[in-house]
Amino acid sequence: MLCLRALRLSNSVQQIAKQSDVARKLFIIQPACCLSTNTTTSSQRPTPTHLENVQLKMNGSTKSPSSGVEDMLFYTITDGKEQVPITHFTTALKKTGLHPSDPRLKDCMERIRHAVNDSVGEVMMDRELFHRCVSGNIVLLIQAFRKKFIIPEFDVFAQKINEIYNAVETKIDGKVANYIPQLAKFSPDLWGVSLCTVDGQRHSVGDTKQPFCLQSCVKPLQYAIAVHEAGTEKVHQYVGMEPSGFKFNMLSLDDEDKPHNPMVNAGAIVISSLIKPRSNKAEKFDYVMDFVKKMAGQEYVGFSNAITDPSCLSVSGSSQKKKQGDRNFAIGYYMKEKKCFPPGADMIDALDFYFQLCSIEVTCESGSILAATLANGGICPITGEHVLSAEAVRNTLSLMHSCGMYDFSGQMAFHVGVPAKSGVSGAILLVIPNVMGVMCWSPPLDRVGNSVRGIHFCLELVSLFNFHNYDNLRHFVKKQDPRRPDGDDRNKSVFNLMFAAYSGDVSALRRFALSSMDMDLKDYDSRTALHISAAEGHADVVKFLTETCKVNPFVEDRWGNLPVDDALQFGHVEVVKLLKEYQQVCEQQQMPHTKAEHSPKLDTIEGML
Repeated sequence: MLCLRALRLSNSVQQIAKQSDVARKLFIIQPACCLSTNTTTSSQRPTPTHLENVQLKMNGSTKSPSSGVEDMLFYTITDGKEQVPITHFTTALKKTGLHPSDPRLKDCMERIRHAVNDSVGEVMMDRELFHRCVSGNIVLLIQAFRKKFIIPEFDVFAQKINEIYNAVETKIDGKVANYIPQLAKFSPDLWGVSLCTVDGQRHSVGDTKQPFCLQSCVKPLQYAIAVHEAGTEKVHQYVGMEPSGFKFNMLSLDDEDKPHNPMVNAGAIVISSLIKPRSNKAEKFDYVMDFVKKMAGQEYVGFSNAITDPSCLSVSGSSQKKKQGDRNFAIGYYMKEKKCFPPGADMIDALDFYFQLCSIEVTCESGSILAATLANGGICPITGEHVLSAEAVRNTLSLMHSCGMYDFSGQMAFHVGVPAKSGVSGAILLVIPNVMGVMCWSPPLDRVGNSVRGIHFCLELVSLFNFHNYDNLRHFVKKQDPRRPDGDDRNKSVFNLMFAAYSGDVSALRRFALSSMDMDLKDYDSRTALHISAAEGHADVVKFLTETCKVNPFVEDRWGNLPVDDALQFGHVEVVKLLKEYQQVCEQQQMPHTKAEHSPKLDTIEGML
């Protein structure tokens, strides 16, 4: 009878629910305490007094620490309500950036789906259902709702991304690559952006579920795999690390007769010969596909047999297709003559394997996770799997920064200042180290083969946010930093805390407590939130501060008054009784009378994280 489960609320059930609600109010303490209680009847257990409640909670003998944390999280999400529609929870979850398909939330989402499937009407989430759903994900959810992810105000950030997206959508310059028949079929109006942070926060806008070929965006991935497998020294015996100064498909080698870097066609072809050199083509392809799927968190990664661009051509294709690939064959034979390939490598096999890799398909959503894995030092944000070595990621990002954008690489480094790689399918893989990965896709290309909308998006992104590598130099004009929590200024915290106590806003106080704010903060008169709520007679606030936050009741303001003195002065009898009982418990627990200590419950939250 404690809470309604996931049921359709017919008229008869609504009457039972009302009766249950009355019974709950008779036998259970007010929900402001934020600690779960077991269902009882009056004959089994009498209603405890406030003093008994406080003693039980101070001793911590009735509930595990995580139970109280889960209750605090529940009431924070529901704004103090005992039950809310289950859609309220999923909406709140999305605002933090957590996606329902996140593998870390698999168990939670499955339990929610079971609750929905077992109901024939609107599903209400109460504390019992909430506990069942989140018990295995409590640490992740606490981090999310405490705004401890890399982008704390993610819903605000996502809105700004949408604004940039809408502004860039109006750009109609550029042409779809018509020399590739399959790519020429894509509408020039297609435009999608997805991002994934290093904490797994995700946002997508536009045509983000449409598969497209990676094309040259596969080059940094295959290079990273080669370095992860063979090491930097081995790989760079056969390929350089300097920008070429030429077009990506030029027949050109450096002074040591090596391809200039892995981001041009010559370098990528040689890299193909270094991956699993003693395996056949099928085994090599499966090996790389497995790597890419791990980087994408097992989100969509496919393969297109239809793509026939010069960088994505099967040797077994028709004479017309092979004619389109003549440039790459010429590069291959030129490098073979210059002995660029490692001993035992077959040039035709290397070309064929390279063509296959370019035909790997992703969506914006899965591509953003690829980029985020690079931004996160080789660890997939949504699975936690360590896919690539730190060495491989560092080298890859360095080369993307200097060589990743065809003939626009210098301008990209100058204006945008973060690693990126483009492909003629219209994709741009953008990596903001230690923050997030972005995948932009729009088929119309500029004269050097980069997505017109993608380039504009990158420029607008760094013009608004301080993502450029050198935006944080001293004396620079400050841009917005989405990594900084909103209102992390102490004065603002004091103001918000005191105003919530003054207005009796328990929901706001729960949010502050969940974010590990010091609930014993003092204003300029050395008055605490307990002083303010006592003076105003807000008994529910006093209960929350004493029972859940365990603030110090012996703090004196600059006039020497305790919170109980303020309650006495303004005649709030109930509050006086609550505070005197709490003082007795604190004296038994030998709480210091002069210095406020950190809340044990909040220390529990920190310990869990």
